[in-house]
Amino acid sequence: MKTYIFPGQGSQYIGMGKKLFGEFSQHVELANEILGYSITDLCLVDPNKQLNNTQFTQPALFVVSALAYLQQQNQDTNCADYFAGHSLGEYTALFAAGAMSFEMGLKLVKKRGELMSQAAPGAMAAVLNVQEVELRNCLQEHQLTGIDIANLNAPDQIVISGLVYDIDKSQQIIERLGARFIKLNTSGAFHSRYMAPAQREFAKYIAGFSFSSPHTPVIANVTAHPIKENEIAHSLIEQLTQPVKWTQSIEFLIAQGEMSFTELGPKKVLTKLVDSIKRNCDTALHIGAAQTPLTPQQQIDHWNSTYPIGSEVKINGTAKRGSTRSRAIMSFGHRPTIYLHGFSGYFHLSELSPLQQFVKKATEA
Repeated sequence: MKTYIFPGQGSQYIGMGKKLFGEFSQHVELANEILGYSITDLCLVDPNKQLNNTQFTQPALFVVSALAYLQQQNQDTNCADYFAGHSLGEYTALFAAGAMSFEMGLKLVKKRGELMSQAAPGAMAAVLNVQEVELRNCLQEHQLTGIDIANLNAPDQIVISGLVYDIDKSQQIIERLGARFIKLNTSGAFHSRYMAPAQREFAKYIAGFSFSSPHTPVIANVTAHPIKENEIAHSLIEQLTQPVKWTQSIEFLIAQGEMSFTELGPKKVLTKLVDSIKRNCDTALHIGAAQTPLTPQQQIDHWNSTYPIGSEVKINGTAKRGSTRSRAIMSFGHRPTIYLHGFSGYFHLSELSPLQQFVKKATEA
């Protein structure tokens, strides 16, 4: 099976789309008409230094990624089994799946970019080399309640959003966890509560559009599951204030069976994230001398039959240890998870390493 993935903001660069615009001149003309400016000039020359401004970045990325998909279809008529897009990229995925036309998608993206650029100022930062549950506990412990998780990009890459003061205040606190903290060059706190004003206006705008049923499953950012026709508008509205569950989305796709991923758009940002997620999945529990990978349900069954509640574990990538306070369970329909004493959130089983192997007796199983 194969999945086409489409990038979001951060993948843009001057010169993108150069090999696409000539091949799809009708789409370029339509884009120019909808946007009121030359998409070619913006992407290839950027004469007014606007390409990195949200209201221009988003339409530019949608056009280039959509044309990259059309070119891919000309070269390979075998459709993908799934589509997934990161944030803005979800619009391209829905276009590819036939849920909306190129024209409709660009109109929605244009409005989205305008509203997000007008939202209250804020800041974002990438936090590397720390697990989600550890980061959430840190924010809670230090009462950094004004910060939201914006993107779950990979097991060791999380993006946070908030007011500038709160993000700046959190840096030293988060770095004490051993994490790497990178302030991002954004003007707003995207995918957070601070996008609520933009969300309200976008909800009014999107109400004037109708979606078609996707001919190929599209993984929604807010649920990490395939989206239904009657859920599309709500999902795109919710996406503005909710985290992008990219890690969970890719884990869901990997759980469907042998899966290849092809990124369509500028650069290969998502490809690197997918590789990181796949490596993390590869460290999941194995059985037998042949080291055959387990399915999520098999991981749960194996854990529960081998490690009783109270087992001591190490949190991978950290020096922290803990003990389990629950049996392993399935979360989001595909994530094998478990809870530890002293931590408020769950852990993916692959994030833990048992320190002592407790094997239940047959009579206890």
